Amino acid sequence: MGAFSLPSFSVSPKKVVNFSINHDWCLLKRKKSVVYCQSSGNTVKSTMVSSVLTERSALVDAGSLVLSTNGKNQPEIEVKDLVPFGGPNTSVLDMDDGIGIVKFLRGKSFLITGATGFLAKVLIEKILRTVPDVGKIFLLIKAKSKEAAMQRLKNEIIDTELFKCLRQTYGKSYEAFMLSKLVPVLGNVCESNLGLEENTVEAIAKEVNIIVNSAANTTFDERYDVALDINTGGPSRLMSLAKKCKKLKLFLQMSTAYVNGQRQGRIMEKPFGIGDSIARENLLFETQKIPLPTLRVEDELKLVLDSKGTFDDNSVAQKMKELGLERAKIHGWQDTYVFTKAMGEMLIDSMRGEIPVVIIRPSVIESTYREPFPGWMEGNRMMDPIVLYYGKGQLTGFLVDPNGVLDVVPADMVVNATLAAIAKHGSAGKPESNVYQIASSVVNPLVFQDLASLLYQHFKSAPCLDSKGRPVHVPTMKLFGSMEDFSSHLWRDAVGRSGLSSVANGKLSQKLENICRKSVEQAKYLASIYQPYTFYGGRFDNSNTKRLMECMSEEEQQEFGFDVGNIDWEDYISNVHIPGLRKHVMKGRGMCT
Repeated sequence: MGAFSLPSFSVSPKKVVNFSINHDWCLLKRKKSVVYCQSSGNTVKSTMVSSVLTERSALVDAGSLVLSTNGKNQPEIEVKDLVPFGGPNTSVLDMDDGIGIVKFLRGKSFLITGATGFLAKVLIEKILRTVPDVGKIFLLIKAKSKEAAMQRLKNEIIDTELFKCLRQTYGKSYEAFMLSKLVPVLGNVCESNLGLEENTVEAIAKEVNIIVNSAANTTFDERYDVALDINTGGPSRLMSLAKKCKKLKLFLQMSTAYVNGQRQGRIMEKPFGIGDSIARENLLFETQKIPLPTLRVEDELKLVLDSKGTFDDNSVAQKMKELGLERAKIHGWQDTYVFTKAMGEMLIDSMRGEIPVVIIRPSVIESTYREPFPGWMEGNRMMDPIVLYYGKGQLTGFLVDPNGVLDVVPADMVVNATLAAIAKHGSAGKPESNVYQIASSVVNPLVFQDLASLLYQHFKSAPCLDSKGRPVHVPTMKLFGSMEDFSSHLWRDAVGRSGLSSVANGKLSQKLENICRKSVEQAKYLASIYQPYTFYGGRFDNSNTKRLMECMSEEEQQEFGFDVGNIDWEDYISNVHIPGLRKHVMKGRGMCT
């Protein structure tokens, strides 16, 4: 079918837009963009978002198509965003004013690392659903071969439940659409030149407009050499590639709000410079001045190389974990993960030159709030092991400040803020670094004792089932302010649940005691890793993020909203997050009665 023009139409709010049609039209949902279609007195009705408009004869016969606000004598059709499938000449209806998110993203090509990770997939889905005429999206995928990379793309992205809205929209054309946009690139951020072939580098350098680095190792106590390689070295290698990209508009680093380390009080959104040290900052407030070593990234890399030569093969893994935690705490960070992420930000800032940079710092990212549907998640996020252990009756208390705050933000809000920042600074083109903290602790704090109450209420009304299909009755969660009190509770609880105190048989008693001790030690280790976060004294300011939201039009705020201040935590935790955790992570195992 050839392209044809649309002589006159209008959209509410009033705005005249011209566009052409080359392919089948699909229907996508967008609020406040209701389009009314009429042709020679014929109307086409559609109520399903996933349906495809295939009966086009009434539209073609008229020779023209009029879309206007409903008049007195005009039959109406409510079509929520007609979006063309495929083709370079397709487009979607522009949103009025604001940042111009859709307008900027249209036709842009991306390079995304960490593409098969939780957050990157939510980002990819949102882009394809709201801007189907985006350019190519190159996805850096670690694999043994190109064929294996393509298989990972299909298994871990295209075939996942997260993309079911797009699958419903495009029907039989779904896979063709996805493969027309997503380009798997065999590579690894830990390798020189990202492990890319020369022709691949040339293609990326020629086409890519936006680079998003979402690759990271998020294990708190990871080996220092491993964490440095991906969290610090990865951004450096990617920035080297960015400097070769002729059409690059923006480099975006997906970081974490906890790169702020052991800063206290209200923490502002400011970039790291090379050599910045949290320990040195905190020293300004100490009465007793203690000399501290200067933080130099190159010295940390050299230390790792030198240390590896002194560790024997049997102890190198544990020694590297200990070294990472030691170095982090010396310089004012709580663990290896956030320390190496902070150094990654430092290298980006030192290398960026004239490249516009955006640093996105989310707090604890959890399940989706609304898009593409509520409650989607993948893998155990930060607070989820505690939630699951409690729901199963395996953990009845935890080491936490009852009046402390768990800073949580849904994944789709992080993605929306990311796209808004990309459009704002990508279009501005200023060679500066902008930081956005997507966090809730200042504007909408979730207090730990309130969270504990919500968990109890949920599992009381919808208990998990044990191995015999019986409901697990959970007590109210106890919160402990010291490791000593928590350890005592763990031992009493383990003994009570195992029946150790009533066992007379010596061998059986010893076996049960060993099991109890192992269980207690595991819980204590988990608590020690979480302790810097469950007693965290910082609160993340999000003034930049609020100003970004204020730049958006009303339509953009509805389509790309990220106002964490409006989250109802009781509804989100009880009706969205935990049900999503049970469905997508537990896969229905031990589901409620």
